[in-house]
Order: sequence, then structure tokens, then C-alpha cells
Amino acid sequence: MSEIVVKQDSDPITADKKPADKNSVWIIVGVVLVILAVTAGIVVLAGQSSEVTTKVRDIFIILLALEMFAIGTALIILIVQVAALTNLLQNEVKPILHSTTDTVNTLKGTVKFLSNNVSEPVIKLNQSLASLNRVLELLKLRK
Repeated sequence: MSEIVVKQDSDPITADKKPADKNSVWIIVGVVLVILAVTAGIVVLAGQSSEVTTKVRDIFIILLALEMFAIGTALIILIVQVAALTNLLQNEVKPILHSTTDTVNTLKGTVKFLSNNVSEPVIKLNQSLASLNRVLELLKLRK
């Protein structure tokens, strides 16, 4: 005979934790380590000669120039993507919305037509038949 084992989490607090919580802890640890490394680098450079400090400064200027180049490239790509999205909205989504609006207006007209020409006469006929049925019941011609 086989048994079915149901595993239950006895601690509901740990059951709610997500992997994103672990990632955010690692990100915080990484940021703290970078801040500590920069601080240590500044302290070490303060005790060095001016030649070493000048070389490190030049390296950082080159790295900042490369970073600005990367940011500029990303900004250009972003602008192109926004332009493409705007074009998509104007040339594809707008006509779909106009077509949908026309369809809804046509549907409204059809519903109004059916209401006036089908539903109202049927309701009036049922009303008349119910009235006739009640009159016949009152006159005891029908039970």
C-alpha cells in the first residue's frame, strides 16, 4: 500500500521570502565593498608622490571619457527607440482605435435597431397576451 506524503512548511515567514531578497542583499554588500575600496584607494593615494597621483588621475579621466561615450551611445539608442515607438503609435495603433470606434458605433446602431424592431414588439405582444389571459381568468373563461 502506498502512502501520499504532503509536505507542509511549518514556518510561514520563511515561505514568503523570495529569491529577490537574496539578490538585494548581494547588491547592498557589493555597493558597500565598492565604497570601502574607493575610500581605501583615496587614503593610499594621499600618501603617494605627485607622479603616481597624476598617473592615476589621468587613468580615471580616460575611464570617465569612455563612460561618457557609452552613456551617449545608450542615449542615442534610447532616442531612436522612442521615435520608433511614437511612429508605431501614430501609424498602427491609432488606426486600430479608429476602426474599433467605428465598429462600436455600428454595433450601437444595430442594437438600437433590433431593440426598436424586434424586442419592443415582442414585449408588447407578451404584455397584450398577459392582459388577455388575465381578463379571461377574471371572466372565468379560463383557469
